[in-house]
Amino acid sequence: MPTNRLVVKETVDTYASVLLDAANAAGGQDAVLEVRDQLEVVTKALRSNVDLEVALAEEAYTPEQRETLVRNVFAGMNPALAETLLVMAERDDLGLAGRIYRAYDEQIEEKLGVAVVDVTTVVELDDALRETISNKAAQDLGKQVVLREHVDKSILGGIIMSVSGRRIDASIATQLDTARTVLKTTDGGEC
Repeated sequence: MPTNRLVVKETVDTYASVLLDAANAAGGQDAVLEVRDQLEVVTKALRSNVDLEVALAEEAYTPEQRETLVRNVFAGMNPALAETLLVMAERDDLGLAGRIYRAYDEQIEEKLGVAVVDVTTVVELDDALRETISNKAAQDLGKQVVLREHVDKSILGGIIMSVSGRRIDASIATQLDTARTVLKTTDGGEC
């Protein structure tokens, strides 16, 4: 794997660009967003599965063996992503997956003018709220917006939105944590 930061950045940007162009050519915006979601899953799998990480880093494996492992583990992925992962495995670049995910996200905005906004609420959004959030985000960002919705009961209420590494957390859970912290520091009491 390259060690020079500029070389790594160029490698990451190249993977992200090729992947975005291939997904867009194969299926347009829907495929681009599908690949984004799948790349996030791949990144989490590579980070959280120690056995997979060890197997992919095994120096005794040939590039072909690594390729076979990746093909089996990530079967069913979008073809553009599957091919990119195979090349990454062959070149021992799978450790760059997280960076490629972030670069891919940035390039969606740059090349396609689309901002993917992750929205987390305690219940599913209804059509009216979905439209309100989409319109407000599009107005604020000056771009077409695609919502990626998540339901998380642990936030108790409110909303969490994130786009391009920026996060707005207006959840009840966070507000309660903030209030608890303020109370602890102002009167020395425990909540």
